[in-house]
Amino acid sequence: MSIHRLEETVYAGQAISKAAKALILVHGRAGTPQSILPLADALAANDFALVAPKASQNRWYPEAFIRPKAQNEPDLSSALGLLKALIAQLNETGIATEKIILAGFSQGACLAGEFMAQNPGRYGGLMMFSGGLIGLGPTVSSSLYSGSLAGTPVFMGCSDRDFHIALDRFEKSGQILSELGADVNLKVYPGMDHTIIPEEISEAKKIIAGLRS
Repeated sequence: MSIHRLEETVYAGQAISKAAKALILVHGRAGTPQSILPLADALAANDFALVAPKASQNRWYPEAFIRPKAQNEPDLSSALGLLKALIAQLNETGIATEKIILAGFSQGACLAGEFMAQNPGRYGGLMMFSGGLIGLGPTVSSSLYSGSLAGTPVFMGCSDRDFHIALDRFEKSGQILSELGADVNLKVYPGMDHTIIPEEISEAKKIIAGLRS
């Protein structure tokens, strides 16, 4: 059952038929492609093909990511399938997976991280702004995943008091991605709201720079 539709994806930046690298921007709950695309401006990534998928009803799955996984189906599987289809589309146009960065905020960060953990390989990077791995919902562990992220650079940023993302879940997610072979840069920002701050942008830009070198 396809809940989230590939044809509703919004494209910007360089045309995917001509670009050498891509940034997939995954919006959060109540967000839209248009609300996440300005992140590319902040990251100074407009020389990338910019790909912003759209969630049905403006949410990728209905419940909190720490709820039992079954409560978020079939929406969650549809969302993961959409990201897989987008990467296949980019690959078909000549953009290699190792030149593709996934970036997400909040629910979008959880989705992007979970996708990469479930589909390991060498990617251009992962940026998780205020998110954690989904796993089984209430629990997550490295035993749920296999394969290698082969040194994929990952930035993870979150507040120490985020209402939506518990600090222990955030840190556990970073540990699991490290165990999968990612090069994880995890930052906790005391007192930060559920948002993206300039200090996070500065860290995330290192991944952008890495694809230009």
